[in-house]
Amino acid sequence: MAKAAERIVEAAGMRRDAAHRLLEETRRTAAACLVDPEDHIGLGSVHFPEPRLVGAGRRSAERVLRSHCAAAMVLRGYDRDRVRWERLEDELRTIERLGFASYFLTVAQVVDDTRELGIRVAARGSGAGSFVNHLLGITHADPVANGLLMERFLSVRRAALPDIDIDVESARRLDVYRAIFERFGAERVATVSMPETYRVRHAVRDVGAALGMDPAEVDRLAKSFPHIRARDARAALAELPELRAVAAEQERFGKLWDLVEALDGLPRGIAMHPCGVLLSDAGLLARTPIVPTSGEGFPMSQFDKDDVEELGLLKLDVLGVRMQSAMAHAVAEIRRTTGRVVDIDDPGQVRPGDPATYDLIRSTETLGCFQIESPGQRDLLGRLQPTSFHDLVVDISLFRPGPVAADMVRPFIDARHGRKSARYPHPDLEDALRETHGVVVFHEQIIKIVSIMTGCERDLADEARRALSNPERQGRVRAWFHAEAEKRGYAPEVLARTWEIVEAFGSYGFCKAHAVAFAVPTYQSAWLKAHHPAAFYAGLLTHDPGMYPKRLLLADARRRGVPILPLDVNRSGAAYRIELTSGDSRGGPDKEDRHDRGSGDHIGVRLALSDVHGISEAETERIAAGQPYSSLQDLWLRAHPGRPVAERLAQVGALDAFGTSRRDLLLQIAELHRQQRGAARRDAEGQLPLAETGPAAPAGLPDLDADERLGAELGILGMDVSRHLMGDHRDFLEELGAIPAKRLRDASHGEVVLVAGAKAATQTPPIRSGRRVIFTTLDDGTGLVDCAFFDDSHAACAHTVFHSWLLLVRGVVQRRGPRSLSVVGSAVWNLAELAQLRKEGGLEAVAAELAGASPETAEAGSDSGRDSDSGRRIEMPTGYAMHPWADLQPAGDQAATGRKLWHASPGSAG
Repeated sequence: MAKAAERIVEAAGMRRDAAHRLLEETRRTAAACLVDPEDHIGLGSVHFPEPRLVGAGRRSAERVLRSHCAAAMVLRGYDRDRVRWERLEDELRTIERLGFASYFLTVAQVVDDTRELGIRVAARGSGAGSFVNHLLGITHADPVANGLLMERFLSVRRAALPDIDIDVESARRLDVYRAIFERFGAERVATVSMPETYRVRHAVRDVGAALGMDPAEVDRLAKSFPHIRARDARAALAELPELRAVAAEQERFGKLWDLVEALDGLPRGIAMHPCGVLLSDAGLLARTPIVPTSGEGFPMSQFDKDDVEELGLLKLDVLGVRMQSAMAHAVAEIRRTTGRVVDIDDPGQVRPGDPATYDLIRSTETLGCFQIESPGQRDLLGRLQPTSFHDLVVDISLFRPGPVAADMVRPFIDARHGRKSARYPHPDLEDALRETHGVVVFHEQIIKIVSIMTGCERDLADEARRALSNPERQGRVRAWFHAEAEKRGYAPEVLARTWEIVEAFGSYGFCKAHAVAFAVPTYQSAWLKAHHPAAFYAGLLTHDPGMYPKRLLLADARRRGVPILPLDVNRSGAAYRIELTSGDSRGGPDKEDRHDRGSGDHIGVRLALSDVHGISEAETERIAAGQPYSSLQDLWLRAHPGRPVAERLAQVGALDAFGTSRRDLLLQIAELHRQQRGAARRDAEGQLPLAETGPAAPAGLPDLDADERLGAELGILGMDVSRHLMGDHRDFLEELGAIPAKRLRDASHGEVVLVAGAKAATQTPPIRSGRRVIFTTLDDGTGLVDCAFFDDSHAACAHTVFHSWLLLVRGVVQRRGPRSLSVVGSAVWNLAELAQLRKEGGLEAVAAELAGASPETAEAGSDSGRDSDSGRRIEMPTGYAMHPWADLQPAGDQAATGRKLWHASPGSAG
């Protein structure tokens, strides 16, 4: 810059003194613009909040951390355990050597502040392997008792900052953010930004708008696609059977597809990361640009999650978990209705090894339970039959791509049930593999194997494991492993077999610490379902944490004997509540949910006002605050519901307490609305108010019939409350010979069956073979039926599966255990269309329709149609093959009622 200024001076012929001043000013400006990455933005160093903010005022952070841990050893009763003292000392030495004491104190402070707010909090991830985290109250499970390794989380060989993720109640995540800002100050805290890039649906919408296309047409096209990359739009049209209707009109849209694919991956905007929070010292604002977020106005760094780690900033992931909110709501409802304080984190109350909890888990009736409710997980539970916390840890770890790719699931199940004896590559590895019957399941086992066979420390063994994910480093690791193991006398055949296991599983397995952290809320949620089912369902329905729609949870609650209490403006609140009911409840909940009550008393779930379609938060609050109401007019004058909301409340029976038919109520609402508009008009014109009469006397109109009531429930609440919607088809299905879900468990392997139900969930997760499989779960009111459609049936079946709600499926029963079965579908029909055909053409017409789609016809259709199996595969480094259209949220999102009544997973099941 200075040289450029000199040339300018020479060219301008300026006086010497003026030129000197200009040059000096230019040099100062250049010096001010010079950025030193280390000095100015702290690149290469770590920045934690000042120790005084986390209790280390007069003492060092290291001494404070040691003091906290020693006190916790006494409080937890570990002070006489030499093994735990040695483990603690090893971890503290590592933390002190790395200079991370302030980090642990900072995270512990955040967790303590969160608990002080009454918010549930638990850590997840590899941090569960740290005994220090356990003593600080950051993690629940004891890593020593569960065989977890600190080296998987932190060691002197790992250059990256430690990563502790904490789960909090999703409904109160922003409260935790505010507490962090309050504790550390806005000059030390910021949220992390996240770029939003174009995928196919957004690209179709924006390109369609730019081209001036009809908005309804654009909306239809966008919703037709699964959630895929924009660049794959035309490939999806060519290969996915469920898109054949759009593909048939592909040419009509001209350059739309060129422009859509050109937008792939380009930035569409920037948003606040869903969980990342930066914590630093008071110099944070000098090291990162900040903008306020929309809505809450939190300071947001313009650096993304990878940038902030390079800058040495502490990124704490505060994840909002809906299951934590659901469990908190359940516990609060128990306390509100019974006065009993249930602490599900207290092992004295939620006892490990509870028989009722494991009976529930083994039954596979685990809808709503954290991590174990998906069809694949329920299948695995049925085969594994857990009896202990360790079994839950293994179950969660096995249901991952790594163990599936390495074919570890089947050998483990066989060994667990004694069908095959445990086999170890070498007797030295028995201690490392005994807990999983000789089958490698956890990352920690890989670390132990490498350490045992090479004689290296565990931190180096973990570095070797991590290197396996890098193809360029795999060869060096293999050479090092063989060389070191040969020095220790291991035979070549042992090395070959062991390396095969290590290579296949080392970088794609699952961390046991992750599984232990997940297994804690898994067990807690199952315990709540087993002992307090009504409160459990109230929490689930309020916070919607799982993969199934609310209507399916209602059906599950009915099957477990929990009464479903209808919407009532005098009893319903903004959230789901539990209430004491009397009379027959078809089985009733467990004794803990009935304590101190008569044998005829049961606890039911009262529906929530917030589920009424279109109701605002303000309307919900006004209605709840004004309860009870003596009449419709009283509700109208004090709660001020809008006319559409009042009419919907009447249609679903929330106003039945006012003692007249629902049609009469609708008429009265119209009259109240007319009077209100007239009064407003007179007031605007300055007229004197007239005495208003109340709503007209009941006109004696006929009430809504059963079908109209069910239709109103589905359209307004998205749930079939008064009765299960499949009840209307029961006689028809008996005529067809369809097997109900509760009787399907008695069907034999290989039997051809007809099954039917309302679609509850659809996924296309990756499987070991690399084929694309559509999994769908049907609910027929008696239970669930899990169906699988393999690629040879997609041409005939995929469109109907994705775009219909009520399905009739012909398939073959596949059994893999006493509690594990599914139906492999070969043909599928829209049940609603078949029912209409039955009315118009009789049973003979339906029989002809079914005969026209025999398995042979379906196979022929696959050959002649556009098969979804394109032959392309995504080859993974371990040999795991994935279909290019697997692991996607399927197309479509609308039910026939206009409300989404099933779930479509954005990723793998579970």
